[in-house]
Amino acid sequence: MNIEIITTPNEALKESGFGSLTACNSVFDAVRGMGHSVRLNICQTKKDLDEVVKRKPDLVIPAVKYIPVSYKDDTWLSEYFTEHGINFTGSSRNVLKYDSNKVLAKTHLSNKGIRTANYFIAIPGQFKTENDLPFPFPLFLKPLDAANGNGIDDQSFVTSFTEYESKLSSLYSAFNQPVLAEEYLEGREYTVAVIKTPDEKLTVSAVEAIAPLSGNGLRILGAQAKKDDSEELVKIEDNEVSSRITALAINAFNALGARDFGRIDIKTSKSGECFFMEANLVPGMTYGSSYFPEACRIANGLTYDKVVELLLAGGIARASSTVPPNIFPGAGDKIASTV
Repeated sequence: MNIEIITTPNEALKESGFGSLTACNSVFDAVRGMGHSVRLNICQTKKDLDEVVKRKPDLVIPAVKYIPVSYKDDTWLSEYFTEHGINFTGSSRNVLKYDSNKVLAKTHLSNKGIRTANYFIAIPGQFKTENDLPFPFPLFLKPLDAANGNGIDDQSFVTSFTEYESKLSSLYSAFNQPVLAEEYLEGREYTVAVIKTPDEKLTVSAVEAIAPLSGNGLRILGAQAKKDDSEELVKIEDNEVSSRITALAINAFNALGARDFGRIDIKTSKSGECFFMEANLVPGMTYGSSYFPEACRIANGLTYDKVVELLLAGGIARASSTVPPNIFPGAGDKIASTV
């Protein structure tokens, strides 16, 4: 089967998808190890994508959600390949919006009865005093759509109006958009890798994510912890907790309408109640460190190559088995399209 992986230079993105070129190369190697003809494309323009369509691959693996275009709307890969009748892995453009906008995901799931932390969105100057805030401190502030903990640090945890205004101003300036303010949950953090097989069964891998203790006595999974790879993913030993986390992740995955795979982040209150936090529908795939493959390894003993095989299962099943393979020039080249 002819398979193409699509990525773009990550420095241009707020949301990094599978990750760096190293991560994409790891996916490439796993796909090639499955016996497929595979090509890795670094695309920056619509013309690059047009070349992919001309080759008519059996399956495309979008390693990012979109390709940024200066002074124009971003080109969303799932939308582009849908328009051109090209089979691809992962969710549709309409579902990926829940990955890119945390508030949309929270609102959608809340309307379906799935619990999420109380929240509001804010801009500098919107609230004049602490009493004007929708609910009291402590609060947790973060960007609406950034990934990998970007914009999140110890200052995200605010307990006073002065701290609130300072962090709000900082985030608004850095990301040029309203800021998400959440009720702070004092419990533990979990991440759950969900893979849907062609027969509609789910492989669910839930683990606890433990951030390092900061100088302020906080455990926050921010950008620095993820950059340093200093957080720890551990197996959930309590079966009752694991069951509740798994059930919430499955409900959220299904309610969002996700296809093939996705990662659901969950946090608990001090009393242990579970709350949906966010969804990552193009999860990181860096070998040995990204949450998605690591959760699969820790919870279910799956190797990296097996995880990639499962990620592709739905897309491969959708590919027509009656179409003879197209052997195109350059198949097996790691970099097929560059600047």
